[in-house]
Amino acid sequence: MAETGYRTRFAPSPTGPLHLGHAFSALTAQGRAHAARGQMLLRIEDIDTTRARPAWETRIFDDLAWLGLDWPRPVLRQSDRLPAYDAALARLAGMGLTYPCRCRRADIRAALSAPQAGATVQGPDGPVYPGTCRARPMEAAAPDDAIRLNMAAALAHLGPKLRGFTETGPAQAGVHTLCAAQMIDGVGDIVLARRDIGSSYHLAVVVDDAHQGITEVVRGADLFDATQIHVLLQDLLDLPTPAYHHHRLITDAAGRRLAKRDDARALATYRAEGATPADIRRMVGL
Repeated sequence: MAETGYRTRFAPSPTGPLHLGHAFSALTAQGRAHAARGQMLLRIEDIDTTRARPAWETRIFDDLAWLGLDWPRPVLRQSDRLPAYDAALARLAGMGLTYPCRCRRADIRAALSAPQAGATVQGPDGPVYPGTCRARPMEAAAPDDAIRLNMAAALAHLGPKLRGFTETGPAQAGVHTLCAAQMIDGVGDIVLARRDIGSSYHLAVVVDDAHQGITEVVRGADLFDATQIHVLLQDLLDLPTPAYHHHRLITDAAGRRLAKRDDARALATYRAEGATPADIRRMVGL
């Protein structure tokens, strides 16, 4: 059958072993690509050089091949894409939408717990930043500053008509439109570049999805709230907005989302115990 224009990706970070949750996400992405007669790409999200390891990347390839998955070569690595992220950040700065932030986590906690502060709001990245450094100009940036997006300024730049996105996942299927009040109060001034990493996850993933021509992002439901950030950045940078498919999460017996530190559910552990790829599919409900 002829290939269509459908393209999705599986984008793990090489910071630990793949577990059952990763297997479910990769198999779901591959299944949707196969059904649409399209492609699933593999992307290695290794911008966190303090934690990424080549050995874990090799394990990712081995585990996915063992599951029976395949992907086009060469694989895109985010560590090779830093100039593209720098260019996107410079563009946002040139629009007057960024500022340098010298606050550490302890500073933010202190500001949010001050007597005059209201109730702490939890956003997609944790507590919503109180705006302590918002008045600092980019010219005052120090090498160890983070760079934040001025959310109110970004929304004012876009005007009243904000972009929306189509959700194809089972839980919240339909068209979702960004809400300015929610973006300001419930998301806040997100970090675009961290002092130890040249780009944030949000900026890198938006730039890479556009670069790779992704038409549908397949990922876990825990990232649904982050989608509004990604759509906002796509609008600001004049990038296309793909569809999004947020699938259910694989959890442990206590209902907690699986983490890479949970070696008991690592695919390599199951392989060593004699499990087959068919066993893994059954375990994750496929």
